[in-house]
Amino acid sequence: MTSIEIPSPVAEFIDVVNAGDETAFLDAFTADGFIDDWGRVFGDRAAMQGWSANEFIGAKGVLTPQRVTIDGDTVTVIGDWRSTHANGLSSFAFVVAGDRLASMTIREG
Repeated sequence: MTSIEIPSPVAEFIDVVNAGDETAFLDAFTADGFIDDWGRVFGDRAAMQGWSANEFIGAKGVLTPQRVTIDGDTVTVIGDWRSTHANGLSSFAFVVAGDRLASMTIREG
């Protein structure tokens, strides 16, 4: 099996999501970071935590990366998303800011 190389901090983010670590998930974002889930934007820690509790970490989500592309500070991971909320091939576009994530945008893969 071929391994997929995913740059930091995206690789670590996927690891904490797959481990169900909500605190590390939230800490992965910059202070002004945000999540865009199919056009629904969650722009502060409390909003991101509420969304995650229902649809991401709280839904026991696991991302299995299949393809990665890098364009400047944007790392896009196409992968199989499995959770109690939603399932299927999804695109996760991460804007990286140093050792944190400035944003995560989720769309159809």
